Amino acid sequence: MKKFVIIFLVLIISFACRGRRVDGVDVGTTTVKHPATFTPAPIPSMIPDEQKAEYMREHYWDTFDFADTMLIQRMDSSRMLTAFAVYAVGYVPDSLAYKYMPLLMQRASVSKSMYNYFLWLAEKVLHDPNSHLRNDEKYIPVLESVVNSKWLDEYERMPYEYDLEIACQNRIGRTANDFTFTLASGRTDRLHMIRADYTLIFISNPGCPMCRDIKEQIIMSPILQELIKNKKLKVLVLYPDADFEAWREHLSDYPSSWINAYDAEQRIDKERLYDLKAIPSLYLLDNQKRVMAKDCTDVAYIEGLLSNSNK
Repeated sequence: MKKFVIIFLVLIISFACRGRRVDGVDVGTTTVKHPATFTPAPIPSMIPDEQKAEYMREHYWDTFDFADTMLIQRMDSSRMLTAFAVYAVGYVPDSLAYKYMPLLMQRASVSKSMYNYFLWLAEKVLHDPNSHLRNDEKYIPVLESVVNSKWLDEYERMPYEYDLEIACQNRIGRTANDFTFTLASGRTDRLHMIRADYTLIFISNPGCPMCRDIKEQIIMSPILQELIKNKKLKVLVLYPDADFEAWREHLSDYPSSWINAYDAEQRIDKERLYDLKAIPSLYLLDNQKRVMAKDCTDVAYIEGLLSNSNK
């Protein structure tokens, strides 16, 4: 759990200064003198270690009073974000998300304000571009509960319907959406025509500082460089926007061994083929163009996937 603790501290720092109103109540910032805090249900001492995660999936929220809507006004929401992250990331694996994430939203649906509060928590942890824990496989069940919720009218549901459509693209284990890209020479090609054991799509913007950091991490990675050298991994650096002059000015920013391209007609954005809400973004594909990693910025995670698949 040490890794989680570090990430949760980052979450608290990222979200603590950001406010939002849920049914007229400010959340994300706490102004009450003695804010309420949430403590998850304790694990009974007789529970074997191998059953503790299962127990917490079932009982984590037992001590939270979903019927008390005043909690939203008094709650320390920074700590609630951490508590939600511990549950969603620490106890609910992707394989069980369709069972436990809708159950949580169902428990929160005792009132519109409580439902919206837990929806806000889910958005911040699992969907916000600034969250290192964003995870579509866990957020999709939440979105599906939202578009069928009695608490939201058709206009309130519209942004969530859009998010659901985007989130359902390029899911882990499924074939990535194909698209045409254009090189500096004017030649065009398609993603699915790239021949390699692995393809790393690197969606970037010219002069983007974080894009530069990710580029350096890839260049400094012995695992990735070995695969690139042996032509087992191809890196497609893709610019999805319209300022082609800026893109050309930064062509030399990336190694010549990488495929440096742009989306000439911005079809990726127009046809909602990939989630472009946050750039940079990495997608790792296997030799069948099935998605191994989706919309991430963690080069170490990419390294781990490649190391495990090459054992």
